[in-house]
Formats: sequence, C-alpha cells, structure tokens
Amino acid sequence: MPQVHAAAADTGLVTLLDSSRRTSYGDARARRRAGSGAEPTPYDFRRPIQLSREHSRTLQVTLDSFARQSATVFTAALRTVCTTQLLGVAQQQYAEYVDTLDPTTYLVKFSAEPIAGLGLLNLPLPAVMSTIDHMLGGPGADEQPLRPLTDIESAVVQSLLDRVLGELQYSLAAIVEADAQRIGVEYSPQLAQVAGPSDTMVVASFDLVIKERSHRVTLALPFTGLHPHLVRSAAPSPVSSRERDQRALAAEQVDRRFRGVPVEAAVRFRPTRLDPDTLSSLAVGDVLRLSHPSTAPLDVMVGDTTFAHATPGTHGTRLAALVVSTSKENA
Repeated sequence: MPQVHAAAADTGLVTLLDSSRRTSYGDARARRRAGSGAEPTPYDFRRPIQLSREHSRTLQVTLDSFARQSATVFTAALRTVCTTQLLGVAQQQYAEYVDTLDPTTYLVKFSAEPIAGLGLLNLPLPAVMSTIDHMLGGPGADEQPLRPLTDIESAVVQSLLDRVLGELQYSLAAIVEADAQRIGVEYSPQLAQVAGPSDTMVVASFDLVIKERSHRVTLALPFTGLHPHLVRSAAPSPVSSRERDQRALAAEQVDRRFRGVPVEAAVRFRPTRLDPDTLSSLAVGDVLRLSHPSTAPLDVMVGDTTFAHATPGTHGTRLAALVVSTSKENA
C-alpha cells in the first residue's frame, strides 16, 4: 500500500532562515570586496567584449615576439641600442583608436592576407625623423621637425619599415601565415580610413626606446579579420594514431566498468492523481482505485527514465516481474 508523507509545517520558517543566511553571505562578500579596495568595472552593453582571455594571451605572446624582433631590426639599422617592449593588447573601436593618435603622425597602412581588412602601424614623427637621422650618419637629436617626409627621406625609411613588417609576418605565423605588404603612408589619422568608425580593432601598444628617448608605437589589426584565425589557432591540434588508440582503449575500459556498476531499478504502476481531501482522510484498511489498466504492463524505471516494461508475477516465494514488449515495440 502506498505511503503518504506529510509536508513540513514549518516551511515558512525554513524559507526565512534560508533567506537570512543568503543575506548574511551576500553582506560578508560585499564587506570582503570593500576591504580589498577593488572597484567595480563599468560594462557597456553596446560594446560587448569579444576578445577572450585565451585569444588575448595568444596575441600577447605573438606580439611580444614581434617587439623583440623589431628591436633587433632598429638596433641593426640605426647602429645604436634600441629596445621595444609590449605594453598591452586592447580592443577598441576604430574612431576611439584614431582619437588617441597625434594630429600629425606617421601611419603605415598595410595588408596581411589572408587577414581581411587593412592594418595600421603608427610611428610618432619624432621617432621616424630620429631614425632617418641615425641611418644617414647623424646623431639622432631629440629635437626633430614635425613635417611630412621628403621623397629621399621616405625612400630611406621604407626599407626599414619593410623589414619591420617582415618581422610582424614572422611573428603572426603562430596564428596565421600572413603576407604583410606595405600599401601607403598617411600623416593625418583622419585621412587613413582603413575601417569604419564603429569597427572593432585589436590595438597593441609598444614602448620604442631610441637613444634613451621613449616613443609610443601602436599596431592596429581588424578584429573581424583576425578573429577566425585566432579561433583556429586555439583549436586542439590533430592527434596521432597512437593517441587515438589510447583514447579508444580508455573509452572501452570505462564502458566495460560501467556495465558492472549496480543501479537501483523500480517496477511501477502508472501515477494515480488524488485530491488533498482524499489523502488527508486515508486510514488503515482504505482501498485506492489505481489508474493503471489491468491489461497494461508495468514500467521498469531507473530514476525518472522508463527503459522497459514488465508484467507482475512470482518466482518461487518472491515477487517478480517478467520483461515484455509493448504493442508499440511490436509494431
């Protein structure tokens, strides 16, 4: 005969205690946050973060290698010790990136097929003029003119820029086999127009030191063109045949062990619905009419899943159930 379990009468008290416990936990967590001095970070839902932590780490490793290689290129070309350090990688809209540049600067536009879109390499004009001064045998004075380059000056610096783009191509090989090619130069950021104002760019900042003078260099790559290659580079590498055999053997062993794990199975009638008055008035000796048809098999269940059907019976002195097929299974 089915057993009826009465609901707890102090449900409201349990809920109240649980609510107060959650409140106390929330207050304690807020106090810990306030004690640590951490400030909340604003989140703009119009600009969701699309660059994952794993992709940011991949870019940092790649561009840190580019920084070291470009420092070698500058040192060899200028015949003076130069250093380049990666300051960080960020995600910005193109309009925001342009606003951070000087009104007059040296912007190198380049393509990096198969990365869709164009990239920008920004060098401050004092750094470019100092570089040209060093390459022509001058002292590379701190005070340099802020003006567009002449044809001769452009020809001198272009060979250096091609070598720098070659190092960028070499560093990006871990993500994509890109072909970095210089397209042109702009002196006004507003005239570069390599992307739309709201397009997302991956911006890397570098600290270039030439003769103990620091210059901020930035590299901007289109996010939409770079992202698919970041996803592919972060995907698991193909496994060898030996690894596949080891995984297949491990899966077979797990499957074989699971076949011997005991589980609780139940043979049940179909559920019967009763109103609260009937349940509350039940007494010893009462008979309940079940909604299970006498011709229908019982359900063999594990948890909430029915995986077989059976008819009741006996096996010696024990109750038993004979697994049978249903009419649907026969059809």
